[in-house]
Amino acid sequence: MRTLAIDCATEACSVALFEDNTLLAGTSELIGRGHAEALVPLIAALPGKGQADRILVSLGPGSFTGVRIGLAAARALGLAWRAPVLGYPTLALVAAMAQRGDPQPVSVCMAGGHGEWFVADFGVDGLPQAALASVTPDAARASHRLIAGTMAQELADRSGPGTLAVELLPDARHALSLPAALLTADLTPLYGRAPDAKLPGTRG
Repeated sequence: MRTLAIDCATEACSVALFEDNTLLAGTSELIGRGHAEALVPLIAALPGKGQADRILVSLGPGSFTGVRIGLAAARALGLAWRAPVLGYPTLALVAAMAQRGDPQPVSVCMAGGHGEWFVADFGVDGLPQAALASVTPDAARASHRLIAGTMAQELADRSGPGTLAVELLPDARHALSLPAALLTADLTPLYGRAPDAKLPGTRG
C-alpha cells in the first residue's frame, strides 16, 4: 500500500511517498509563504506523481492558509484517486520526530498567531496528555525535560536548567512515526485558537 503524506501547516512545505512502511521519496522546503504554488509541484515530482492508496495530511495548528491549502489538496487527490484521506495534528508529528531513537515524554512548542505559542505535552506513547493550548510566551509552561518545536529554545530558556531543546519543523517524511490512534477521518482543521473575525452581534 502506498501512502502520500502532506504537511504545509507551517513555514515548511513537505511531502513524502511511502510503500508500506518504506519511504520511497520525499522532500521538505522552508518557503515561508507560497504553499499554494509549491505543494502541487512537490507532489508531482514524487514517483508516480505521488499517487497513493491513502493520504495523510496535517490538520494544524499552524498557518490558517497553509492548513487549508494542504487539506484542499488532500481532499482533491483523494477524490481523484478514490483514496481515503486521514488527518493528524501538526504538533503530534513534531513530538514523534523528537522521540525517534529516544522515546520519552516531550513538550512541543510552536510559533502561533499574534505572538502566542502553541503548546502541547505528549507521553512516551506519542499521545497528547492534555488539550492543545495557545498561550502568551509568559504563560507557556513545559511539563517535560525534552522540548521540541520552532520555539523550543525560547521555552527552554524560560524553563530553567535541565531542559533539552530540539528545534524542529514538521516533516511529512516522518508521518508514519505518528501513533495510529491520532489518524482521523474527521478533517476539521485544528486552528488552536479562536478566529479573529467575529460574526455581527457576537461578543468576546
